[in-house]
Amino acid sequence: MTFLENALHYDDYFNLRQSVNWNNFSEQQTVFALSHTLYSIIVKSEQETIAMGRLIGDGLYYTIVDVIVNPAFQGKGVGSAVIHKLLDYVEKNTPPDGRSSVSLIAEKGKEAFYETLGLKKIPHEFCGSGMRKVIYKKAIN
Repeated sequence: MTFLENALHYDDYFNLRQSVNWNNFSEQQTVFALSHTLYSIIVKSEQETIAMGRLIGDGLYYTIVDVIVNPAFQGKGVGSAVIHKLLDYVEKNTPPDGRSSVSLIAEKGKEAFYETLGLKKIPHEFCGSGMRKVIYKKAIN
């Protein structure tokens, strides 16, 4: 397996999301988002992209998104390696005496996986529940 930094392209993104039955976004939105990704990792097995993860953020707050491992390669440590690489990026870019906050929204049923990697469920003693709103916009005819 080969890990590549900042090499995520639309086709790989689309195909990996499809492999786990996640809804895809429009191509225009996706290309824009990928071009504004702070840091990404893809994992290749021979010529096939089998996993990805992206980091978005501003240097204080980071969000891990789009962590996907093709089902044929799950359970082999690939997802853990992707998360470690994303967290290593944050660690390297947090200045001395600095502090960075990393968050994510886990896929239902995957919370325990992320807990083994050091992330904590919220709410907890310092944080309330995570919140989310999805905005849909109809095409203009």
